[in-house]
Amino acid sequence: MAKEIQAKKTLLENSVSKIAELQTRPYISVSEAEMLFGISKNTIHRLIKSKKIPAINLGERLTRVSKIDIEQMFTAVEMPDQSKEIPEKPNFEVGNCYTISEISSKFYADPGTVTNLIKRNKIPTKKVGSFVYVPKNLIDKIFDGK
Repeated sequence: MAKEIQAKKTLLENSVSKIAELQTRPYISVSEAEMLFGISKNTIHRLIKSKKIPAINLGERLTRVSKIDIEQMFTAVEMPDQSKEIPEKPNFEVGNCYTISEISSKFYADPGTVTNLIKRNKIPTKKVGSFVYVPKNLIDKIFDGK
């Protein structure tokens, strides 16, 4: 185990100077792109073939790609903000819940369909005796199409 860690440290120390040198060059080889960006040679060749990144072929095994073009493929993409909506706590008080049979009779749905709908939407349930109670507000939202 210690031998592996030492080998990784040595490899990393040797790679630091190589990576620093690659950062200054505008065109790099496919194997250097593999090392610098962590993508496989096959992926790089596939991107070249599909003309997503331009390449220059200087001879056999002398394909060079623009480092800037590859970097542009990995630019940060802004993700839309996740809704900060706080999930409502289920209210299992008497009068605020439906049973499975009440849901199926009110919305004209098979009890098996109602059970699958509850599981699919991860609606919390509470079992008391042989009855399964489901919060009215969550069921109404689903059947209202919200």
